[in-house]
Amino acid sequence: MTEVRRGGGRKSRAARDGTGIHQLPWQLVENPYTPLELARPDEIEAIHRTSMRILSELGIRVMGNRVMSLFEAAGAKVDRSEQIIRIDETIVAAALKSVPPSFTLTSRNLARRLKIGGRSLVFGLVAGPPNVHDRVNGRRSGNMKDYENFIRLAHHFNAIHMIGNQVTAPQELPANSRHLDTYLANLTLSDRTYHCTAIGRGRAMDGIKMMAIARGITLDEMRLDPGVTTIISVNSPRLFDEAMGDGLMVMAEHKQPVTITPFTLMGAMTPVTLPAALAQQNAEALFGIVLTQLVNPGAPAMYGAFTSNVDMRSGAPTFGTPENTKANIISGQLARRYKLPYRTSNSNASNTVDLQATYETVMATWGAVLGGGNLIYHAAGWLEGGLTASFEKLVLDVEILQNMMEILKPIDFSEAELGFDAIASVPTGGHFFGAAHTMERYEKAFYRPLLSDWTNHGAWVEAGSHDALDKATALWQQALHDYQEPVLDQAIREELDAYVAKRREEIGAGEP
Repeated sequence: MTEVRRGGGRKSRAARDGTGIHQLPWQLVENPYTPLELARPDEIEAIHRTSMRILSELGIRVMGNRVMSLFEAAGAKVDRSEQIIRIDETIVAAALKSVPPSFTLTSRNLARRLKIGGRSLVFGLVAGPPNVHDRVNGRRSGNMKDYENFIRLAHHFNAIHMIGNQVTAPQELPANSRHLDTYLANLTLSDRTYHCTAIGRGRAMDGIKMMAIARGITLDEMRLDPGVTTIISVNSPRLFDEAMGDGLMVMAEHKQPVTITPFTLMGAMTPVTLPAALAQQNAEALFGIVLTQLVNPGAPAMYGAFTSNVDMRSGAPTFGTPENTKANIISGQLARRYKLPYRTSNSNASNTVDLQATYETVMATWGAVLGGGNLIYHAAGWLEGGLTASFEKLVLDVEILQNMMEILKPIDFSEAELGFDAIASVPTGGHFFGAAHTMERYEKAFYRPLLSDWTNHGAWVEAGSHDALDKATALWQQALHDYQEPVLDQAIREELDAYVAKRREEIGAGEP
């Protein structure tokens, strides 16, 4: 007999008999603390003013006639020969009035509905790397088998709330239709919401329709209760390509949330100074957010930040640096100035899962949390500056995320927790190991880590001298062994399969 969990799915034998991975339960995370403010109010306004000058004097180059027409109708200065759009602050301010300050994302499992905005904090799976790595099979090109295993791990680990856009690109599949395979894996191997590919209208529309099928609802119902989201990456400096514009527009038309994220690396895509990078990032992000409202006022949108720096000796991207951490914090201040939900990341540039990968990720995570981030994208599995999705790094990141979840839990200062009677019950020089207060709480008194080893050196050596990386390898393998596929109604599965087959034929025939 199997046990049915709320929202569908089966509880594995490992979970039932206590031999499974001990992890925190699925939970919606909130940040109860006041966000850190590195920039003074007048400095935030200086960034804003510079951003408005960028938009009104320099403009954004847009490759797409429909986008130009929308801005032209809104009163923007559109130079069609140069494909440059210039907008003033009145257009920005008018658009910002209709952006909701928060929104929900509902997957096929209603118990996994997410709120994004306010004090909420959502962790997303890595997205986009062309390569995969683990210590068992080494580094290799992205493929569908590994893609599916990443989705299984995302489903198994409760700290991962959302699936990213193509966790790794399955390169053995046709580039123009593999999004159908990845969407299908997202919907059948997990019950989490996911990010659509927004390169063109077709890929975005497929993501919307497949989630609607999985939920058993219409597209009109999806407009009222969004189920998927996407990230639109601006080609910094100041270039908005046509395919991304088309993807943005179809998402906004159907009121599915859109995050505008400039790819702003100081010294390469922006000037080398942090204030200049933030001003350019801010201008590019606001331009995309304005576009969502010109398409469909009230469509949910998110302020995205991905500002870091390059290694000035090699030109290579860096992440988890002090500059990246500062950018994560100040970007949150900018998002709050415009009353927008805030997407950020906790990336690293290490080539392997090592000390560098750890401290860069921790630094960036703190910046994202202290900055009041609502969505930490690429939060689990990112390695090698985004070129590789790593199985061991995913486990390490789950540990980091769980630590952060525990830090964000409010502290109970009740009389029982203050423990005066417990203190009085133990004589001076005694201990609290056997005290009633301790015995009532010892099982859940402290966070129980996935990877830390607190045994003494002798016991550690006797057990094989395994380090955290050894344990991470064992844990992702155990998680795949323990994984249970969530239940999906057979009729819905057949409808999804039929949709994929039909769309594959259409795409093969040259339809978008």
